[in-house]
Amino acid sequence: MKYPFKMRSFETRRTLWLNVLLAMVVFQSSGCTVGPKYRRPAAEVPPAYKEVGNWKPAQPNDQNLGGAWWTIFQDPQLDALELQVNVSNQNLKAAEAQFRQARAVLRYNRADYYPTVTAGPSATRTRVSANRPPPSSIFDGITYNDFALPFDISYQVDVWGRVRRTVESSREQAQASAADLATVNLSMHADLAINYFQARGLEAQEKLLNSTVTQYEQALELTQSRFEGGIASEVEVEQAKTQLQTTRAAAIDVGVLRAQYEHAVAILIGKPPAEFSLPPLPLTAPPPHLPISVPSELLERRPDIAAAERRVASANAQIGVAKSAYYPLVNLGASGGFESSSITSLLNGPSGLWSIGLSAVGTVFDVGRRRALTDQARAAYDFQVAAYRENVLSAFQQVEDNLAAVRILENEAKVQDEAVVAAQHSLDLSITRYKGGVTSYLEVITAQSAALADEVTAVNILGRRMASTVLLIQALGGGWERSSLPERPECCGKLVSSDANR
Repeated sequence: MKYPFKMRSFETRRTLWLNVLLAMVVFQSSGCTVGPKYRRPAAEVPPAYKEVGNWKPAQPNDQNLGGAWWTIFQDPQLDALELQVNVSNQNLKAAEAQFRQARAVLRYNRADYYPTVTAGPSATRTRVSANRPPPSSIFDGITYNDFALPFDISYQVDVWGRVRRTVESSREQAQASAADLATVNLSMHADLAINYFQARGLEAQEKLLNSTVTQYEQALELTQSRFEGGIASEVEVEQAKTQLQTTRAAAIDVGVLRAQYEHAVAILIGKPPAEFSLPPLPLTAPPPHLPISVPSELLERRPDIAAAERRVASANAQIGVAKSAYYPLVNLGASGGFESSSITSLLNGPSGLWSIGLSAVGTVFDVGRRRALTDQARAAYDFQVAAYRENVLSAFQQVEDNLAAVRILENEAKVQDEAVVAAQHSLDLSITRYKGGVTSYLEVITAQSAALADEVTAVNILGRRMASTVLLIQALGGGWERSSLPERPECCGKLVSSDANR
């Protein structure tokens, strides 16, 4: 006879919870979302770059440098170092941890879409006093057990979109964090390339100085021979020694900066400087030419611009969160479970208990707190819009700066090469004149100094051209694309990084 009753109790409880879930779905789907609809802020974009000059325009098939942009320099040693950045760079690991933190915050806020279920099982044994008032109570002096298995469900219905706006804001913050990660990734790779080329430029300078030392040693031998033959004076010998030792000192001094750049490369690949050595490889080849796309594409290629834009969207969603405070909070609560004096009958139908209720709480008077929060959210939005537009302007400035640097330095290198040839020819003439006794050794020293200075300048210009090319690649976004941002950071697996965009 008890079996049909248990079945009816089960059906009743199932109907109850289905009704509770149905009520939550209805409230969730029928709610409205307060706050302004997001639109990307307008930013002034020029039709073309001012400093592009006669630069090669980008073709449809080469507008994107690709994630591994450093391969454009065709330097296997650089390629091997760049690959170690993704594995061992600590700044990159810190940025990746911040992205995971932002994803966790998003998942935490998404949990508000669903009810919170708690359970509090308990078991007690109680004896009631025999002299407990009122006298002659049927409970006086008895001892009883109480076993309970209660469940509580609490749910704040998102009628006005507060939860949706909060999740929207968190999702956009997570996307901004993903763009920040791409920005750090690009910056670390660019820093390594710049330090690498600076070290190689110094190696080229050191090689030049050592080669010049050899020439000056030969010049000193010539001067000493002429002095021993009575043709040259001791002053000329000392002048040749001075020139030689000065150049030797300059060659040694190059090692200071070269060591510092080597140490910087070690840190960027996550190694202590004591455990890393950069094999010497003097810089000789000029930088490659880069395809330059139209300025409007820069907004989709720069991860820092994407991060700034996502923060604008997040701030816009926070306005909706602030506005939702003007509306009452609607709470849906339900509880149920079992209670019995015997553990054996705890889960029987007659031991069941339940309740369900709906409540709404609204603020009647708060002395302007909600208005202040809304004003604060609007001001935060305006701040992010201004920061976004400033970021866009700075991006265009960086592109223009490095376009100008690459273009002007290329022209300067051509002129400087001519100066090197002319200085070397002048030095050859001065040596010939000195050997013929037509002029003093002072003319030779002057020509030597001019030739060495022009050659050092040419080497430095080449190093600056390489660094400016890397900075231009960085200013153009390094092959990153906005499409690599995760659309749903809360559920995506592995973040698509810029080095995977090939």
